[in-house]
This record gives sequence, C-alpha cells and structure tokens, in this order.
Amino acid sequence: METTKRATIYLNQRLHKALKMKAAETDTTISDLVNISIKEMLMEDEEDLQTFKDRVDEPTITYEKLLADLKRDKKI
Repeated sequence: METTKRATIYLNQRLHKALKMKAAETDTTISDLVNISIKEMLMEDEEDLQTFKDRVDEPTITYEKLLADLKRDKKI
C-alpha cells in the first residue's frame, strides 16, 4: 500500500460539489479522484517532455516564415 500524505486544498464550491457527486456515483473517495487526476496530468507532462526530446533534431521555423509559407500556398 502506498504511503499517503495529508494536504489541504481549496476548491471552488461548484467544483467541490461536482467532485462529491462524482465520488458518490463512482463509489470512490474525493482523495482517490484527486490522486487519479494528478497522476493523469503528470503522465501527460511526461509524454509531452518525451515528445520534445524526440523532436529536438527537427528543423525549426519562425512564425513569420510559417505565415509566409501558408500565404504562398494559399492556405490563408
């Protein structure tokens, strides 16, 4: 079993109500829902960082060049 750490967070009232309802409907706790959401968010960050690493050698293009290319190709 994972060790847990107590924390205090402040939620918007409407979000708290929705979270309580979700917990009741899914037979879980608010803490579990928050932990799941945080883990998913961190996994997305990890995926984004890996994507940056994978694309580090790709050529870069300036925003101005991108716009010029789009105009040239009649995309905008």
